[in-house]
Amino acid sequence: MSQTGFVLPGTDVSIPPMGVGTWAWGDRATWGMGGYDTELTRASIEEAWQASIDAGVTLFDTAEVYGGGESERIIGSLLAADPARAKVVTIATKFMPFPWKVDVGGSLLRAVRGSLERLGVAAVDLYQIHGPISFRSHGALAEALAEARRQGLVRAVGVSNYSASEVRAIAGELDKRGVKLASNQIEFSLLRREPETNGLLATCRELGVVPLAYSPIGQGRLSGKYTAHNPPPGRRNFSAHPMQLVDKVTAELRRIGEKHGGKTPSQVALNWIMAKAVVPIPGAKSRAQADQNAGARGWSLDAEDVTVLDALAFPGRRTLQSRFWQHG
Repeated sequence: MSQTGFVLPGTDVSIPPMGVGTWAWGDRATWGMGGYDTELTRASIEEAWQASIDAGVTLFDTAEVYGGGESERIIGSLLAADPARAKVVTIATKFMPFPWKVDVGGSLLRAVRGSLERLGVAAVDLYQIHGPISFRSHGALAEALAEARRQGLVRAVGVSNYSASEVRAIAGELDKRGVKLASNQIEFSLLRREPETNGLLATCRELGVVPLAYSPIGQGRLSGKYTAHNPPPGRRNFSAHPMQLVDKVTAELRRIGEKHGGKTPSQVALNWIMAKAVVPIPGAKSRAQADQNAGARGWSLDAEDVTVLDALAFPGRRTLQSRFWQHG
């Protein structure tokens, strides 16, 4: 595990070993602000932001489609309100290449400029293709990313939800243009280990691509907060498995956590991801959640722990929804 983080390939952009996913920030339709999720308020978001930065968790991942840009606007206002903290923060956002965006080059440049305006920054640290859904070629997408880099709008470029073959293809096209593919953001957790078993993580390692993991605790399923008798509410249907089976994984996470001085199930689950040289980006909707996430750092599972958890992990299945939309 890298406790010091990573430098994104071909850039001077450094990221910590853990980040924060901000899909919930401003997305009332999915998460609710004042809806069922009463913990999520503007004040709680600000506290999560401050607590995360204080703990050294300074990578914040968002997207143009999160709340119709509202997640980016919230981050922009937080950056503007605290310029000193803004200097240590790394911002990642994404372009959604809907199939009807035939002029993908023009569409991406307009999108990144819109993101820059909402975020209030001169350049995005990491700009990602949100999913492999464009009808345009890998070469066309690579050219669009490279042009954004040439214009100084982005510092590093990545993708999200790309398979091993897709990563290899776009990395090759970017190489032709003198740009390195920095990252691939994927769904990866003890409820979806498939990216490790199907060779995706190995391909990323071979190419020097840093994997980022969304849904690292399965939308709370691995936190110990939910059980078969108290299932998670709302639309939390990613990596869906019967909670009776998830409860068995959570019980082992709790046992291992006690062995390491009282770590919580979610902290163990996050540490397992970092042990794979993957950067988890759990959501944080309050100071308590940010502090909880940060507690996954500063210690390491031993080899036996990792082996036990590997054996319990679910392969996971890639649904149409989870392929294109990610969250913390």
